[in-house]
Amino acid sequence: MADGVSETNTAAEESDAKEEDPKVLEVLPDSHPVGVSSDEETSKDKPATESNWSTPIMSLARKATETISSGVSYGAALRNATSSGSAASSLKCPTKQNSTENDTNANQYLPVKDHMAVERSNLFSMMKLSIKGLIQSSLSLGRTLDSDYPPLQQFFVVLEQCLKHGLKVKKSFINQNKSIWGPLELVQKLCPDSTDITTSARDLPGIKTGLGRARAWLHLALMQKKLSDYLKALLDNKYLLVEFYDPGALMMEEEGTVIGGMLVGLNVIDANLCIKGEDLDSQVGVIDFSLYLKDPMTTETTKDDTKMTAILDQKHYIEELNRHLSCSVSDLQAKMDSIEKTNGKLIEEVRGAY
Repeated sequence: MADGVSETNTAAEESDAKEEDPKVLEVLPDSHPVGVSSDEETSKDKPATESNWSTPIMSLARKATETISSGVSYGAALRNATSSGSAASSLKCPTKQNSTENDTNANQYLPVKDHMAVERSNLFSMMKLSIKGLIQSSLSLGRTLDSDYPPLQQFFVVLEQCLKHGLKVKKSFINQNKSIWGPLELVQKLCPDSTDITTSARDLPGIKTGLGRARAWLHLALMQKKLSDYLKALLDNKYLLVEFYDPGALMMEEEGTVIGGMLVGLNVIDANLCIKGEDLDSQVGVIDFSLYLKDPMTTETTKDDTKMTAILDQKHYIEELNRHLSCSVSDLQAKMDSIEKTNGKLIEEVRGAY
């Protein structure tokens, strides 16, 4: 009977050993299944009680082996996931770097605005404000302008800066000369009417530099009311200006032509400028932006003050008119009383006569 039970257990162990994964056998080399190990004959001689305990022990061993195998598999999977994550991050990092490099390259190829164009735009705006302010202030002033008038001084400063923009530097053995007298002197060939002011500016005593002669020429042209005509003739022949101006200069571009047209409005101004005795050589031309950049609050306050002044003037006028009317009424009343008295006397005399 014991032999039959032993054979049954041996057969069950052999079937379990066949179904078991080969890896489990490798992990537990010391646990030899029944029917395969060399102790088979010994197990047959053992009592039935030991055979009954062998089956649970083997099942526990198999479960432990499976647990260890699953742990090994989980560790391998975790290592694979970590390696794949690091690979993905290594792929993403170059992408960010590439995007940064692309942004840098894109910024390098952004178009940069030409500084000459910006300077032309600034000078054009300042000239427009200067001409507008000069015309308005001169019309409100209602008199001939002189050299000490601030808006007129600023107009010449802005005009000088416009003529100097992009001017070429003439190099000589002594020094470098950069003067606007050269292009202005060409006007004599284009406009015979400018011969007088060109000769006067050239031969004016006390002026030694080309800049001083150019300033004197501009003053004389404004007093002659031909400044716009002379500069327009110069701008219409830009091929003559190539010798004096760089490409992109204001006098070589469209802004110069527009400024020449705006100068026509200055013909309504009467100016009496004293040139003799003026230090035109060493004057420093600095644009005073405070004349053009005004605080809106200050402007509104000035307008309110002007309105209040007008209202007060009107009030004083009405009061004065009322006073005159009151005096006239009093005089008329006195005359009426006198006439009534005279009329009463005449009536009494007439009655006495009858």
